[in-house]
Amino acid sequence: MASLTKEAEDKIIELLVVEGLADANLVNTIKQQAEMNGSPVLAELIAKKIISDDMVAHATALIIGVPYVELKNITIDQDVLLKIPADASTRVLAVPLGEKDGMLNIAMVDATNVQSTDYLSNLINQPIRVWMSSERGVREILEQYHGDFSGVKEAVRETDQETGSSSDSNVKTIVQDSPISKALTTILSYAAKTKASDIHIEPLENSLIIRCRIDGVLRKIMDLPKTVAPALVSRIKILSNLKIDEHRIPQDGQFTVLVDDQEIDLRIAISPVTWGEQVVIRLLDKKGVSMEIEKMGMSGRALRSVLEGIKKPNGMILTSGPTGSGKSTTLYALIQKIKSEAINIVTLEDPVEYKMEGINQIQVNVDAGLTFASGLRSILRQDPDVVMVGEIRDSETASLAVQAALTGHLVFSTLHTNSAAGILPRLLDMGIEPFLLASTLNVVIGQRLVRRITEKREMYKSSEIETKGINELIGDLLPEDKEAVAKVSEDLGYPGLPVRNDDHYMLARGMSSKETPGGYSGRAGLYETIEVDEDIQKLIISHATANEIMRLAKEKGTITMRQDGMLKVLSGITSMEEVNRVASDLS
Repeated sequence: MASLTKEAEDKIIELLVVEGLADANLVNTIKQQAEMNGSPVLAELIAKKIISDDMVAHATALIIGVPYVELKNITIDQDVLLKIPADASTRVLAVPLGEKDGMLNIAMVDATNVQSTDYLSNLINQPIRVWMSSERGVREILEQYHGDFSGVKEAVRETDQETGSSSDSNVKTIVQDSPISKALTTILSYAAKTKASDIHIEPLENSLIIRCRIDGVLRKIMDLPKTVAPALVSRIKILSNLKIDEHRIPQDGQFTVLVDDQEIDLRIAISPVTWGEQVVIRLLDKKGVSMEIEKMGMSGRALRSVLEGIKKPNGMILTSGPTGSGKSTTLYALIQKIKSEAINIVTLEDPVEYKMEGINQIQVNVDAGLTFASGLRSILRQDPDVVMVGEIRDSETASLAVQAALTGHLVFSTLHTNSAAGILPRLLDMGIEPFLLASTLNVVIGQRLVRRITEKREMYKSSEIETKGINELIGDLLPEDKEAVAKVSEDLGYPGLPVRNDDHYMLARGMSSKETPGGYSGRAGLYETIEVDEDIQKLIISHATANEIMRLAKEKGTITMRQDGMLKVLSGITSMEEVNRVASDLS
């Protein structure tokens, strides 16, 4: 908000009241309270949502005679944004809008600040015309600076000048130059700010493709000339302590970067492919991932089953799902629930994805002979109360995990199966005796990840096909009348569920933008849990199939992943398209 005198504030409030944008009685009440507390009246009115930041900015612009621009849902081209460096725009809260008649139009929060306008004009060596906008609007545009790849372009130009058209140039000389370092930093910074989970650097015959996996979906962010590939890959190898002259075999490494004063661990996988070397960088940002199981999307019956399972002093809690479905993050969140100074928690991981205080974490090292099986044997000699095994990959690890659960330990682990029920026959296939499995399992979890609908959204009526799909899948779960809404919603963990309707339901659709393609931002889990009680134990002992186990679990109240997905659709968390995309193979 611009720096304003009391007289200017009074004029703004008067204008908003006259225009019918604020209630006079409410304004007077807040004004009296603010004067008694010695606080700014406008700030109090905004805080109590009597007026908005945008309304104040617009009124201020009218009073001081500066043009106003509304920046809501506006996308600015990257070429225009880069007229002013991102750090300068952030410092003075001003963003470029475009050029006209040789002048650069900019939107500022404090349009009366002559020092800031002179600073920007001298910085870009161009006259500017100032528009006024709200802080919210300017900050929305600042978020669009994620695509600032000027450092990469500079590196490409300088590298091309030094190497010419030859790809056989002195790589050791190239990687010591700052432009390549800056290029890599820019790519990593973009990935971190957009909360990407992976970066793919992929060589083609005549170019180098950079892609990021954001919210589970790969997006191409740039094409680079093939000449920059040797320098970029070698720079990554040096930072990861890998052999820069080895191009024939895969190499794995790791290093840490600092982005916005936040450390992010990177896991590097380099593989030889047809046109060079492919690099996949996994970004592990502990603070960027919620470690609260409720915030991850688990609720209602599923959450209650899991919380009961982890209260037991021994037994196994297993999660299942495909690669990238958030299994390890779920285990971290559950361990966070039970962590205390009174118990010894030891984990065996490959790799250690998130470092947690108060937990003894061990990194698997196959080359040194430290496998899941050998590591688990060692762990059990360290007097643990809780053991987490990153993944059960073979019968030896499975057998040791069961033995640990039988001897008084609480064991957490993951398996690659399609559903929660699929865990049980999978362990039987690994040679675990049915009676041992039945007596050690507390709860099994199946999960997938769907993209969340962004906050900028619109509501629409479901089509006939969508309505039919919802009713067939979860019609029996929905309340039959308004009196039952509260009780059913609490049981299922989704507040405000609609009454069952054969006509239509109101569903959410995200507003697509450059920052939120398709109208999605962030992810949530779809979960199903099976509490292993006496009836389920009998099925395990009789070698029942996954379908038979799931059928009984559903009779006992288990919500399947697809049903959980549809409940999230009705709650406006995700879309039906997302549920069908990630869980179309499930019943």
